[in-house]
Amino acid sequence: MRAELFAYLRTFFAEQSVLEVDPPCLAATTVTDLNIESIKAQMGGASGYLQTSPEFFMKRMLASGLGDIYYLGKAFRDAEQGSRHNPEFTLLEWYRVDYDEYQLMAEIESLVCGAFSRLINSTPRVTRTSYGDCFEKSLQLDPHTASLEALQATAVNQGYKDWANETRANCLDLLFSEIIEPSLPKGLVFIYDYPACQAALAQTYQDEKGRLVSRRFEAFLDSVELANGYFELRDAQQQNQRFNEDNRLRTRAKKPAMATDKHLDRAMQVGLPSCSGVALGVDRLLMQLCGVSSINEVLAFPWERC
Repeated sequence: MRAELFAYLRTFFAEQSVLEVDPPCLAATTVTDLNIESIKAQMGGASGYLQTSPEFFMKRMLASGLGDIYYLGKAFRDAEQGSRHNPEFTLLEWYRVDYDEYQLMAEIESLVCGAFSRLINSTPRVTRTSYGDCFEKSLQLDPHTASLEALQATAVNQGYKDWANETRANCLDLLFSEIIEPSLPKGLVFIYDYPACQAALAQTYQDEKGRLVSRRFEAFLDSVELANGYFELRDAQQQNQRFNEDNRLRTRAKKPAMATDKHLDRAMQVGLPSCSGVALGVDRLLMQLCGVSSINEVLAFPWERC
């Protein structure tokens, strides 16, 4: 089934004239994200990191004018084990020049529904809803305008007493993952317009209610997070500000600050084309296609057997 899925994915992108690329899995720098930990590697007297995603290399390729590109291969994250996690996993990441996030969501729908149709002769139901609507329906609050105190109180009222002093982003993450995510409808669900504090490397804009939101979306398949996508940030200065904020939060959480990627910064200074990108967990897609609940059942050699 894995081999059939890989063949389908490569055929899908070949038919769309999207070029497969082969960025490194090992580099001198890595992501600054507070919630992602990289695996260190030693090379003689130097050190590096196994990449959590090919994003930075692929953006350098985009800035060089390569056009629509995709990657199908391994990525790595430290301390990630469980029914949906393995420290080494297979990632499908792609970027579409001159696409906005809604066009990219439509392409993800086509890809995922095509995989279900081809491999198991089925088609998942597809739903789209905004992040704000999810919160208002489940928790009767607006995640974009609610005060930090209101979010902390909601987390405590939901039984998470240790969250009384957590950050806005962490409270939102907790409430979404513990309250909203399990109640999402079956099938393929797209959640878009994430809060600005969770923009990561997505652009932000003011919605019709005047709220600052990020042009970020996530896709869930039967309540399991499947993909994370952005209408990509193109401002090099703003990107560095976000990296610096990441490192401030890492220091506050007693985690090591991470050096930023100077090669990426130079590429961004040259100019990233208008594009949208997404990373999709192939093992999680395969789990749903096979009807299993543990990632170990779709890996030839999960970490516990390596």
